[in-house]
Amino acid sequence: MAVEIAPSVLAADASRLGTECQAIAEAGAHRVHWDVMDGVFVPNLTFGPDVVAACRPLVDLHFEAHLMVVKPDELAPLYIEAGCDTVLIHAETCPHLHRSLAAISEAGARCGVVLNPHTPASSISEVVPMIDEVLVMTVNPGFGGQRYIASVESKIAAVRRMIEDSGRDIDLEVDGGITAATAPAAVGAGANVLVAGSAVFGHPEGPAIAIKELASSV
Repeated sequence: MAVEIAPSVLAADASRLGTECQAIAEAGAHRVHWDVMDGVFVPNLTFGPDVVAACRPLVDLHFEAHLMVVKPDELAPLYIEAGCDTVLIHAETCPHLHRSLAAISEAGARCGVVLNPHTPASSISEVVPMIDEVLVMTVNPGFGGQRYIASVESKIAAVRRMIEDSGRDIDLEVDGGITAATAPAAVGAGANVLVAGSAVFGHPEGPAIAIKELASSV
């Protein structure tokens, strides 16, 4: 199973986001992961769609928006218009998850659902036939640099079984505390996309070495 690296620009230098996106593209990253926070669902406030749109022409990489927001139905279209190829929404924020995911697909983007550490895999069983991606949080959302929660690996494995049973080509992404030390266990449990923020942008030798180490660890 080929593993993709999706650096989270939450940990990048905010004063030079375009340059940071170019650096990870040159380093071999497969995606740019935008952690969008509204200050309500999670405490912090991050990237608006205009910021994403400003960076979009600078790199030819897959853009994914991880919407940690209480009103994903209102915001998802704005990030699709800004150039995001995938939009990920939290199961915890969507009373009508099927409808919300369908709207993203109908707007022309890949749709994905996110599960917080406490949310069971079974909560998405009815939407697996329509999704392109599942993101399992291996930390509680809202802050970078947190410690990887190893106990979530059983849920990663459960989601992988659901995907295999569906017979569909669905990405299984993990986000939170991913480093060269934790990535092998996450991939071993079934993940094929790794989100890494601090491990990439905080690496003492730079993003290129960080991405190489992540890729070689799995």
